[in-house]
Amino acid sequence: MEPSLDVTSLHNRRAVHRWERTSVGDLLERITFSHPDKEATIAAEGAFADPRLRRLTYRQADELTSQVANGLLTRGLHRGDIVMMFCENSIEGILLKLGIARAGLVCAPINPMMAPDMVAAMIELVEPKLAVVDAELWPRARQTFTDHGLEVAITVTIGGDPVPGSVGFSDFVAGQSTDEPDVEIHGDDIWEILFTSGTTALPKAVMISHTCTYMAALGFAQSLTRGLRIENDLRLCTYLPMLYHVGDQPFLYSTFLSAGTLLIGRRPDAAAIARSIAGERLTALWAGSPAMVQAVDAAFGADDDLDATCLKVIVYGWAALPPATLESLKRHCGPELLALEIFGQTESIACHRFWPDKWPELYARTAPQQNYVGLPSPLLASVVMDPEGNDLAGQPGVAGEAVYRSPAIMSGYYRDEAATREAFRYGWFHSGDSCAYDDDGLRIMLDRYKDIIKSGGENVSSLRVEAVLNQHPDVDKAVVVGLPHARWGEAVTGVVLRRPGSKATAEEIIEFCRTILAGYETPKDILFADSLPETVGGKVLKYKLRGEYSHHFDGQLR
Repeated sequence: MEPSLDVTSLHNRRAVHRWERTSVGDLLERITFSHPDKEATIAAEGAFADPRLRRLTYRQADELTSQVANGLLTRGLHRGDIVMMFCENSIEGILLKLGIARAGLVCAPINPMMAPDMVAAMIELVEPKLAVVDAELWPRARQTFTDHGLEVAITVTIGGDPVPGSVGFSDFVAGQSTDEPDVEIHGDDIWEILFTSGTTALPKAVMISHTCTYMAALGFAQSLTRGLRIENDLRLCTYLPMLYHVGDQPFLYSTFLSAGTLLIGRRPDAAAIARSIAGERLTALWAGSPAMVQAVDAAFGADDDLDATCLKVIVYGWAALPPATLESLKRHCGPELLALEIFGQTESIACHRFWPDKWPELYARTAPQQNYVGLPSPLLASVVMDPEGNDLAGQPGVAGEAVYRSPAIMSGYYRDEAATREAFRYGWFHSGDSCAYDDDGLRIMLDRYKDIIKSGGENVSSLRVEAVLNQHPDVDKAVVVGLPHARWGEAVTGVVLRRPGSKATAEEIIEFCRTILAGYETPKDILFADSLPETVGGKVLKYKLRGEYSHHFDGQLR
């Protein structure tokens, strides 16, 4: 049958032909025309079920994703059907995601640390046709999946045998055709639904299109290949969650668009990351938080046999990196190491970018107390907006909300028109992050709007106070929340994990803060804890702390 051709219309067109489409499922296939035998993926120890998949070329990975796609379609799934994943990092998980995309289906990976009632709510929202699970995680999902009649079709057999009624990944693809499935895919089709962290309310289902993913990946490929002569020399390492976290957009797919090599680890492990970098001569690392950067740096320092001079780019986010940590990293990796802080979120991952080496004097003067996030990437239009929709440019230091426009932005919240309309008011996506301009127009991230503490008529950035607390030598980790107080409205309060063996008192830590912070910013009290409630990505669930300690200042007037 001859394909239909439209050579007349100049608008309202859709890319309906295979030769022009934008599809995440095509990422690996396109490299087979240039570097078919190049290593595409390496699975670190623990990140594979089948040892035969530990190292894959682009040709092998491409054939496996076609087999996944064909296997799903032979089960009767149709374009737009949703497949839920309940998995941690693995090479099988990555191949499954790409195979789902290649079949024209929609992947809905869920954080396995999510509470059962939230898992149930997400199943009811997206109505998946079938599921994929990790064997070791099945006990967490069993009751909820069973209650909702959700069929498990494929098991990634890490830590156990296939779930009854399912097959392991390798058995699922065995015998399936390696031919590309004949399906229609458009760039604006949704291929992935990512669930927000749900740290304050029920998670939202973020709709990610094929085009969004391509744009995010292309934008990050430019940053990740700095210091390399040729872009396909990129060898990227990440041990952070990639299956259910937006990190897949800028790090997994940027590596494939560069024809580079991806090393994937099972779960965050600083010592294993350091060994992988040295052993596999990796050039880029997505480390996540500054705390993980510090842990990796410490791992380099603890083993003189690790040669980290191959590392050219390290990416982190969420907070400023202490200058002393960057200095130490450059001693281990070489003075040309490029550190990059990014600032984005699930709904918009084009990101602001801050390079300490681009603004060295500013960085030395302000980090880590102030979290400079720099400027929007070339793919991102962004301003700091007041509640009435006005740009606060020209008003340095005035807090507003970071808002975005970009092709690397979500299509909406699935089945939630009201929330989508609210998020895109004034024609911009509203991030929920409080920011301000400085005198030169650089952006400073102040806090999440919900975490700003209103104490005695002043707005206090919990992130700024946390940055100071974390500099105290006896503090292992600190979180700052506002607790109800009769006089102050909200009292700035630190919840602290002490370093092993420390006997530091609240008074000592508060006095340390007074040497750096203004009076209204200084914590009114320090509470010591043995652990903090966190998401698997390391974000502290502050609403739980606010609830747990809500009566701490009852009856106090000072």
